[in-house]
Amino acid sequence: MSLAVLYSRALDGLSAQSVTVEVHLANGLPAFNLVGLADTEVRESRERVRAALQVAGFEFPNRRITVNLAPADLPKGAGHYDLAIAVGVLAASGQLPCEHLADYEFAGELGLTGQLRSVRGGLAFAMAARDAQRTLIISASSSHEAALIQNATILSAAHLLEVCHHLTGTQSLVTALAPTDRATPIYPDLADVKGQSAARRGLEVAAAGNHSLLLIGPPGTGKSMLAQRLPGILPPLLEFEALEAAAIQSLGQNGLDLQSVGQRPFRSPHHTASSVALVGGGSIPQPGEISLAHHGVLFLDELPEFDRKVLEVLREPLESGKIHISRAARQAEFPARFQLVAAMNPCPCGYLGHLKKACRCSPEQVLRYRGRISGPLLDRIDMVVEVPAIPDTVLLAKGPSEGSLLVRERVCAARARQLARQGHNNSTLLGAAMETHCQTDAAGLAMLQNAIQKLAWSARAYHRVLRVARTIADLAGSEAILTPHLAEAIQYRRGIE
Repeated sequence: MSLAVLYSRALDGLSAQSVTVEVHLANGLPAFNLVGLADTEVRESRERVRAALQVAGFEFPNRRITVNLAPADLPKGAGHYDLAIAVGVLAASGQLPCEHLADYEFAGELGLTGQLRSVRGGLAFAMAARDAQRTLIISASSSHEAALIQNATILSAAHLLEVCHHLTGTQSLVTALAPTDRATPIYPDLADVKGQSAARRGLEVAAAGNHSLLLIGPPGTGKSMLAQRLPGILPPLLEFEALEAAAIQSLGQNGLDLQSVGQRPFRSPHHTASSVALVGGGSIPQPGEISLAHHGVLFLDELPEFDRKVLEVLREPLESGKIHISRAARQAEFPARFQLVAAMNPCPCGYLGHLKKACRCSPEQVLRYRGRISGPLLDRIDMVVEVPAIPDTVLLAKGPSEGSLLVRERVCAARARQLARQGHNNSTLLGAAMETHCQTDAAGLAMLQNAIQKLAWSARAYHRVLRVARTIADLAGSEAILTPHLAEAIQYRRGIE
């Protein structure tokens, strides 16, 4: 038979689209043509496949070979098509049987010796193959990642010859297993932070309701320490959340670290990062920092030092929890349900309001510095907490501070109340659900009206204050939002105005 049909996958954002690999051998001058909107790295597979087959001891057909990657309008990138093309050439030339090829999907990049190298997006391939009810044959170095998907049949292969032996029935491939020695997440402990009771309380409220948070204070007061300890007081990831986060990590440039599966992502890009680095992009769309922080924390230190245009791209993902990347040839959508934590100094020199050091900045410089952050972006931040300089007596004190474990218990209890009441976190309360679950008494309503008039809140600011107040009430175990809860929520909002 001079025609073989196999299946592989093309990465399209977080999903993997089906690709049919058709290999046809015809008489004529020897040639190797590859069609189907293939990128450079896919077209280069011709030479890798030719060398790998010859080194492995197979005969490379001295005929006119045509490889079609269908559908033709779907862009194909990366080198994971090598294995499917090589097996297709062998099957079309009669060196391998074709009967059961439709039961498999193939993903693996070939070395010139026939060795199979790792591929990007193993989790996405495994999910798609499971849904298509096919067995995925993938390179051994990517098989443990793919095996994280339950009810998927994953076969691990380290060399092209192992795949050929399996298809001929000589020796079966090994079923890949997910790693069982998954490391217990270890996060920095909140007990390391001395003093800063107000900031610790703000961090707890933010964790309990998944609220965005801005920390303002002089250098060295613990803003970065507090942000780094936020993942340690968040509830453990659910299984589907861990898999979603891992799937995005596997699409990144550095791939997936299996030991980090189940840990809350913590991303802290430098302030020189571009907008593409932050939200993702490229000719072949790649996830950016906001997607790599999905179900985790995105920490932006020295917030005013970021380019203003870079910060503005955060506005839509903060509201929608996803990012749609559109390029001339490709479009992709990545989830971006992250918790934003930002930190900044109160002024350019950093010492405005410091206990001992005098500020050298003029009022105009302070306003210009804070004006680097636009009003629409600030309006989307739920809470602002001041982190003042620590007195010497507190800094030198040796008494123990409350650790992350106790705070995490309270946060988990508050999150459990939210899930039981509305099925999701307070930060995503909208419309009728907010009207139902964020009711307050007459005194609280009067306080809100007074705050709206004096602080000139937008409708978005009003709703965010109610969500934060709902979280504070959940931490207190209260079914109703009381006046003290509203007063604390308003205090967190005043720093934005």
